[in-house]
Amino acid sequence: NLSVHFQHQGQEKTWKIYMDTEGGNLGGAIETLDNVSGPIKLQQGLLSRNGWYAIFDTNKEILKDGWITTRDSRHIQDIYLFTYGQDYKSALKSLQAISGPVPMPRKYVHGSWYCRWWNYTADDYLQLIREYREHDFPLDIMVFDMGWHTQKEAHTGTGHAGMYGWTGYSWNRKLIPDPKGLIAELNQDGIQVVLNEHPHDGIRDHEDCYPAFMKAMNQDTAGRKNILFDAGNQQYMTNFLKYAHQESDSMGIAFWWLDWQQDYIYPVVRGTHMKHLPWLNHLYFNYSRRNDLRGAGFSRWAGWGDHRHPIQFSGDAVGNWEVLRFEIELTATSGNAGCFFWAHDLGGFYGGKDPELYTRWTQFGLLNSSLRIHSVLDKDLDRRPWLWGEKYEKAMRTIYHMRSQLIPYIYSSVRQCHTDMLPLNRCMYIDYSNSKEAYHYPRQFMFGDLLLGAPISSPGNTEGIAEQKIWLPEGNCWYDLFTGQRYEGNQTITEKYELERFPLFIKGGYPIPMQPYTDRMTSTPLTKLIIRCYPGDEGCCNSYSLYEDDGITTDYEQGQYAETRLEYSLKNGRTEIIIYPTQGVYKGQVKKRSYQIELPHTKPGLIVKINGKKVKATPASSFKGHVLDIKNKNILDKITITY
Repeated sequence: NLSVHFQHQGQEKTWKIYMDTEGGNLGGAIETLDNVSGPIKLQQGLLSRNGWYAIFDTNKEILKDGWITTRDSRHIQDIYLFTYGQDYKSALKSLQAISGPVPMPRKYVHGSWYCRWWNYTADDYLQLIREYREHDFPLDIMVFDMGWHTQKEAHTGTGHAGMYGWTGYSWNRKLIPDPKGLIAELNQDGIQVVLNEHPHDGIRDHEDCYPAFMKAMNQDTAGRKNILFDAGNQQYMTNFLKYAHQESDSMGIAFWWLDWQQDYIYPVVRGTHMKHLPWLNHLYFNYSRRNDLRGAGFSRWAGWGDHRHPIQFSGDAVGNWEVLRFEIELTATSGNAGCFFWAHDLGGFYGGKDPELYTRWTQFGLLNSSLRIHSVLDKDLDRRPWLWGEKYEKAMRTIYHMRSQLIPYIYSSVRQCHTDMLPLNRCMYIDYSNSKEAYHYPRQFMFGDLLLGAPISSPGNTEGIAEQKIWLPEGNCWYDLFTGQRYEGNQTITEKYELERFPLFIKGGYPIPMQPYTDRMTSTPLTKLIIRCYPGDEGCCNSYSLYEDDGITTDYEQGQYAETRLEYSLKNGRTEIIIYPTQGVYKGQVKKRSYQIELPHTKPGLIVKINGKKVKATPASSFKGHVLDIKNKNILDKITITY
């Protein structure tokens, strides 16, 4: 008989405990895309056309003294009811109030990743790095899949798919004789190293760390016995995390890829009703926070509350157009459940050998939380962009370079996820809940506040030209980020896109922070800030804040970060752009920087003043406008540009 009465926009509504949460629900995330070859049913998210949603948390495990335990038998029920009408942003903010904010991920996870299931040697990895440079592609993270550890030496365990070698923690020194030296060389080059692991068989008697682990467990090694993996045992997990990882951690790896998919073998954590994934994600994320580092999860989505352990790995999907379409929709709706940072296998894990498909998938990757490629163990499948043909390589290089240039905007948008629980990729109805069109374009989304993307997800004609229908909301003019063409809001357009472009629009009248292209997009210091300003409508006054911090530690939690407000206004035909003094400090902060002010759609003979002094603007044919170069200034200086 439990019921709740609430008001929204003057109308009284009632929720009752037995009401179905599925009707009207706008969708959420799913645990994994493993073996998915087409659309599947989404789990529910927090947002619903009903204006309310209930999370039933009854009988779920809790933490007691830092460890998992079941509820007291006297516990009856536990329900969280969200009432929000069409104010979807407040609903997401309420999720933060109940279960905590999305942490800031380490900055480098938002860069370019290379990953392939292949038994690479140390020389192979160094050759990969050289090829990235030779072909002018950026790289931030190199992932070592299972080939980094020994496999054939494993003869016991529960296995996975009949194979014992997937779990492993001892370096394969036949392939990588000096792992510490290799990791140091990559780190020195600005590249982070991530290691894959499948922990379901724990530490067995063939592992290098076996004697030390068994001693810590007070077990005799004489019989070479093995202890079953036991995530519910605090002593076991404390020692397992330490001894399985400490050797590689000491070599300088960035974090671990928890590739858990063994719930069919281990349905629940022993002694509980809980699946392994939410618990392991919690343990691994906390383990990765050592030495003042931000936590770095990289694992499948575990449901409500797992937003605290970014980023998420979407699993081993099949590469085809149907999955690309579904993945675009899933990425947008996942934010409704707090899953803000998917790291997809761009191009798909299995198959996906069509170069047009891979190019379009890469374009979608521009608007992901990371630009990450991966593929199955197959000699004929390697996602290095330069292996797919010259015109496809050129189109993908455009995307990689654009990603590098957009990192200041992307990282500032990630900050919004942390402070306001606003998804990086968000469905159109989150920003435009009162527009009916916002609910009818599931593969169109906002990427942060300023960019609107509608990735191509169907094959084009014989020349690779695809046609796409896009809804442009009212309240702004919009510009094609590739061509600079202006469109008025409050209309639906249909355009054709050659292979090198896809529907990507930016709001007019806003300053967007960018950086010059760099092949280490997430670690190169921002000594030159590019500010691009597409013209707004008469009377507009808009701002955007550039967010910066050290990118890796938890110091931001103690207020060690900086924000620089950028403002654009157009009144009586006079445009003013203001770069306000930077507020805040952090370790490693750039104290001086130069600026490149990009002014698309400005006419010849432009008269420009900087802080009241006339300056010369350089014509820029690439975006039919002008560029202003401002030499090094103290970040505490206010700069005003008028024209």
